[in-house]
Amino acid sequence: MTTTNEVLVDLAADIDEVARLVERLDDKTWSRSTPAPGWSIADQVAHLTFIFTLAKNAAAAPDRFRTMTAAAAQDFNGAVNAALAQFNAFPPRELLARFRAEGDASLKALTAVPAGQTVPWLVRPLPPAVLASAGMMEVFGHGQDIADALGVRREPTDRLRHLVHFAFLTRDFGYQARGITPPADPFHFMLTAPSGEVWTEGPEDATQTVSGPAHDLCLLVTRRRHRDDLELTATGDDAEAWLDVAQAYRGPAGEGRAPGQFAKTVV
Repeated sequence: MTTTNEVLVDLAADIDEVARLVERLDDKTWSRSTPAPGWSIADQVAHLTFIFTLAKNAAAAPDRFRTMTAAAAQDFNGAVNAALAQFNAFPPRELLARFRAEGDASLKALTAVPAGQTVPWLVRPLPPAVLASAGMMEVFGHGQDIADALGVRREPTDRLRHLVHFAFLTRDFGYQARGITPPADPFHFMLTAPSGEVWTEGPEDATQTVSGPAHDLCLLVTRRRHRDDLELTATGDDAEAWLDVAQAYRGPAGEGRAPGQFAKTVV
């Protein structure tokens, strides 16, 4: 079983990777558009900074967290836009410093949560390891937008193991976002890690299966690549349909990416 500390160590590495992507950029490049419509590189970093501010407060100051998230319950998109306005008002150097600082503070706060205790989050309380995995999903997705805007290919690592498990836990989010009743039958994931190891999730005798590169699954559930540009294979009608709606985050699905928008992933 993956421990909270293992997830937090890997999340720290992911945060550092994104910080290194932008640390040498000039101010003009920070304003460059990313594949997410209407979002610049600065917007992506601002959003992640806000996410880590939420996580820090969820773990260390739950009452403050509930105050911060009260508006999101009524107006999800408005809360996201307000967060962007709050953080991307800072000059790039200061925004990067805040991103690193809030990321580090959230890691320390989650580390300090007593064993067996959950922390409040946007819909229901989560164990620190699951919340850290959600953080990895955010960093992976928004980091991919930054990399795409810069024309950089990030080298996938076996840190993706946490995101694969999170994708399994959140299988139903895509259905819920579209008002679709999720299928009752479980899925089995059989995915090849960047190292070549095979990772599995779900019952082995499931008739609905998804297989392929783990990196591709992570790109799919963060909606950073269209399924047509990924090497994922589904067996069973439900699994096949899931590839069209998969997302590992709550709320609106967003526009996603168009077929052929990016070259197929090669791992």
